[in-house]
Amino acid sequence: MQANRQRRWFWAPLWWAISLCGGLTALPAAAQVQSLLARGEATGLIIGLKDSPTEAVTAERAVGRERQQWESASFKGRERLRRLAKEAGLPQGVVGDAGNAQLLRFERPMRGDALANAVRRARLHPDVAWVEPDVLVPRLAVPNDPGFSLNPGGQWHLQAPGPGNLAALNLPDAWDITLGSASTVVAVVDSGIRFDHPDLPTLASGRMLPGRDMVSELAIANDGDGRDADPSDPGDGIDASDQAQLIFAGCNLMPSSWHGTFIAGQIGAQTNNAIGVAGLNWNTRILPVRVSGKCGARLSDLLDGVRWAAGLPVNGQPTNPNPARVINLSFGGDRTCASAPGYQSTIDAVTSAGALVVVAAGNTDRTLLRPADCRRVMAVASVRRDGLKAEYSSFGSNVALSAPGGAMPDNPADDDRLTLMLSHSDQGLMGPTAPTFEYKQGTSFAAPQAAGVASLMLSVNPFLNPRQLIDRMKAGARLHETVIGRPTCGTPGTGVCNCTATTCGAGMLDANTSAQLATGPAVVIKPLGTVEPGTVITLDGSSSVAIPGRSIVSYQWVQVGGPPVSITADRSAVAKATLVSEATYEFSLSIADNFGRRGEDSVVVVAAMPAPPARGGGGGSAGLLWGLGLWAWVLAMVLRQRRRQRLR
Repeated sequence: MQANRQRRWFWAPLWWAISLCGGLTALPAAAQVQSLLARGEATGLIIGLKDSPTEAVTAERAVGRERQQWESASFKGRERLRRLAKEAGLPQGVVGDAGNAQLLRFERPMRGDALANAVRRARLHPDVAWVEPDVLVPRLAVPNDPGFSLNPGGQWHLQAPGPGNLAALNLPDAWDITLGSASTVVAVVDSGIRFDHPDLPTLASGRMLPGRDMVSELAIANDGDGRDADPSDPGDGIDASDQAQLIFAGCNLMPSSWHGTFIAGQIGAQTNNAIGVAGLNWNTRILPVRVSGKCGARLSDLLDGVRWAAGLPVNGQPTNPNPARVINLSFGGDRTCASAPGYQSTIDAVTSAGALVVVAAGNTDRTLLRPADCRRVMAVASVRRDGLKAEYSSFGSNVALSAPGGAMPDNPADDDRLTLMLSHSDQGLMGPTAPTFEYKQGTSFAAPQAAGVASLMLSVNPFLNPRQLIDRMKAGARLHETVIGRPTCGTPGTGVCNCTATTCGAGMLDANTSAQLATGPAVVIKPLGTVEPGTVITLDGSSSVAIPGRSIVSYQWVQVGGPPVSITADRSAVAKATLVSEATYEFSLSIADNFGRRGEDSVVVVAAMPAPPARGGGGGSAGLLWGLGLWAWVLAMVLRQRRRQRLR
């Protein structure tokens, strides 16, 4: 699970009264905690068999005959693994499933040379395609948080983008198109959920689905049992008594994260109810799938949880009656996807079943690791409010796009609540005590922004497949911002930097354009910024796009703000206008495709005189060198002209 900067916002006892009156009481935050690192201890081996009997049915949903086929194939796979384990001299254990592969669960955990020897023996068997240890998948590095203040902040990331808030998602315009639909299910594969939070949908409403607890190990589960029908989050904190246990000896002290509750609130909080915060999708159904507990998640539990969320069969578990169309997976890893085929195999299966897997890029400010570097996922990097890559965010060519994930301000004295993310949590440091809200940062909270927007798009057009959703969101993304003086992203450890298409994806997520692109064309206008009065500006909408199979047949530019000016070629993709005086101008472009679907957006340009140049300090070495260079160029041109005349 991606670890994140977090600050609890505790509520006074009269929670409801205060909420209804709009008074949100803030108390000091919990102490900063450090991330967990991979421990190297494994409870088993996840083994991919050559000609695996489960591969033929991995893309089938868990209903009827397909369920029987899966169970038969799973049984054959386990029988093969029993024989293989005996032939290879592997440690004794119980056989089972892990995602699309087989699992050999040891009688006792292994590490070091003993574990390496077991992996080597398994790999040498001719029936084994690949093998990896079943380890805890931990939270990633906690971004550095130099300070915080108690001034209240809000959901800046949902607003329309503008000066000082360039990374905002533009939800108000998107909500004019759709508020979402209950026909769409979004799975939060995470730490579970607090069902008692009054700003989250209830089970009785039908918007919160029962979900599933897929944590198999009792100590990690922290709820007294293994896999069952209750995905409630009992807390995942680690205290000194936990560290005294062998299984948690390598885990850092930390309070409970309430990670899944936070993400569920981002995507589908009760909205327009006069309390709490707004969700991206007002009507979508949330499917909580609990895969992590104390110290993280077993990889086998995580893979099974993703399969179950998509409606695919999982051995020993009932069929998921509400398959998710979007799966949010805010977890990281300690290796590449190419070196761990189990992840990719499961992602391929659920994607083929029609579920979009949205993943966090990672919080280590380096190149991507699994699952963010896996094929067919939608990896999301984190940008700050100003559009620059967040200091902690990982990056790479497999990132689809960027979204707000929260970040500390450059000046520690500034109000960080205006730059962090706000969503649902619990007051409890170890176990649950009372509902609250909390400020956090991390790519864990950038990914749900994309998952929520994808669910809005599916409410407009439920026929979109995962690839189409990714393509349209990328096509509708706004261009990355560039700030002079900041380095370009691409080197691990650079921190805050200017994004490029090869490091932070196609651009910054725009909910409004994405919703337009679900069924109709999307307007994309090149930004203009500030120009001098008298400038002839180019209004360029040539990057506007229609969905595949359709084409844009009409353009119409109109002026909607500022002193009236004439627009030349106002019915073309590219038009021109002369800004005659100092003022702020706004122009709108409306387009239509050959099916009559329309899209509209606007661009603002400011006409202002540039600031006068600074006086004094003229000349100097730079000025002298520039002047000498200019005269050298003039002299070279004269000599060149004379040579040409001699040659005539």
